[in-house]
Amino acid sequence: MFKKTTMTLSPPRVFSRTVYPRKVPSIAFAIGGLTSFIIFASLLLFSHPLGSSLTGYLYGTETTQHLEFHHSTTDTSSPKTTSNSPPLFKEEVLPISLDPNDKETNSGKSTNHVSVTQDSVETECDLFHGNWFYDPVGPLYTNNSCPLLTQMQNCQGNGRPDKGYENYRWKPSQCDLPRFDAKKFLELMRGKTLAFIGDSVARNQMESMMCLLWQAKTPVNRGNRKMQRWYFRSSSVMIARMWSSWLVHQFNEPFSFAPQGHWFAKQSVYILNDEIVGGQLWWPDKSKPAKVSNVEAFGISVETILKAVAKHQNYKGLTILRTWSPDHYEGGAWNTGGSCTGKEEPLSPGKLVKNGFTEVMYEQQARGFQRAVADDKLGNRSEKIKLMDITEAFGYRHDGHPGPYRSPDPKKITKRGPDGQPPPQDCLHWCMPGPVDTWNEMVLEIIRRDMEGGGK
Repeated sequence: MFKKTTMTLSPPRVFSRTVYPRKVPSIAFAIGGLTSFIIFASLLLFSHPLGSSLTGYLYGTETTQHLEFHHSTTDTSSPKTTSNSPPLFKEEVLPISLDPNDKETNSGKSTNHVSVTQDSVETECDLFHGNWFYDPVGPLYTNNSCPLLTQMQNCQGNGRPDKGYENYRWKPSQCDLPRFDAKKFLELMRGKTLAFIGDSVARNQMESMMCLLWQAKTPVNRGNRKMQRWYFRSSSVMIARMWSSWLVHQFNEPFSFAPQGHWFAKQSVYILNDEIVGGQLWWPDKSKPAKVSNVEAFGISVETILKAVAKHQNYKGLTILRTWSPDHYEGGAWNTGGSCTGKEEPLSPGKLVKNGFTEVMYEQQARGFQRAVADDKLGNRSEKIKLMDITEAFGYRHDGHPGPYRSPDPKKITKRGPDGQPPPQDCLHWCMPGPVDTWNEMVLEIIRRDMEGGGK
C-alpha cells in the first residue's frame, strides 16, 4: 500500500464542516513523539540564521527543499546497531507519552520484541545489556557545579533526601563502558556539532552533556530563544538543542481540512500518497475504518525521518537514535495519580515492569528503524545511523526520577495525603546528576567507535 509518499507537515485550520480532499498536494505527517530525539553529529557548524528551516539549521540553506520520502513495506530484522548481540529492541525507539495502566512483573525476556543483529561491526561489544552497580566514587559533577541544570531536574537542590541514585553506573555484560571523558569528547568532536533534536527529554540529555563538559571547559552561549547553542572555543565544538517534537520543520501548503495537531499523542491526521488514511483523536468519516492506525503511523514516521536524514545530500554526519526513555508512574499515569515516590535504588534483575502500550509502539518503531537502515538506496549511508538502545537498561531505574522533588518550594507536598493519594510528581524526566549521564557515556563511546574503530 505504501509505495511512494511525499511528506510534509503544516499546521491545519479547523473548519466546522468535514471536507474530503480529492487530491492533497504534497502533504503528509512526520512524527517524532513526546520523549524522543535524534542526535546529529554533523561535520559542519551551525552557520545559518536561526529563523530558517531545520534544513537551514543543519545544512546551511535558506530555502526549504521539497523532500520525497519513500516508505517500504518489506520487513527485516537486521538493522544497524552498535552491538553484535541478539535482541536489543526491548521497548521503544522514538517515544510518545507512556500510560502504565497494564503493568505486570516481567521475570523473563519478552517474546514480542523484534530481534536485532549487527552485521556491520562484528567485533563491537554490546553496550546495552548488562547490570547496574554501585560506584562509591559518585558522579562527575554536582547540582552545584553545573550552571545549566534545569531546576526541575535539580533533585538535590529541591530537597530530595537520598543520594544513592547518583552513584549507580552501567556495566555492559561483555565489556566496560568508560566513564565520560570531557577532554576526549571535545577532541573527537573537534570542529563539529552535536545537536539534540526533540522535546524536554532531549533537553534533559543535552543539559547532562553540558554539565559533563562544563567540568573541563567553559563554553560560550551563542543561542537564542529559538535554539540553544553552546560553543567550546578551544576545540570549535558546538552543542545545540532544538525543540522539535515532530522532528520535521512545518512548511508548504496549509492543510485546511484537518484538525490542529502537534505531537503524535495529540490530535493529528495521517496522509499517504495524497490520501487521508488515519488520524489520532480525529477521523472525518466514522462509517469507514482508517487504513492506518496510530500505532502503524508511528512506525512509518520513524522510517521516514531516518531516510530523510540519510538521503540529504548535504548531510554527512552520524545519526544516533536513542530509544524510548521509560517512565515509572505506578498506579496511574502522570495526571491520574501515578507515582514513583520512595524509590531509592534500581529494580532487581528480573523485576522489570512491562508496559503493553510502550512495547507495541516500540515494536512499530523498531520495524521502522529496520526498514530505514535496510533500504538499498541508502547504500553505505545506513552505517551512519546508529541505535542507542537504552530502554531495557533504564527500565530498571525507577529511582532516577525527580518524583515530587520538582521544585525548591519548601512547602511542596512530598508524601501521600490522608486519602492515600500521591503528590504531583515527575516520573519521566531524570534527576541530574543521575542515570541520564549514562546516556552521554554511551554517546561518547558510539562516536569513538565510529571515528576510531573498535568496540571490544
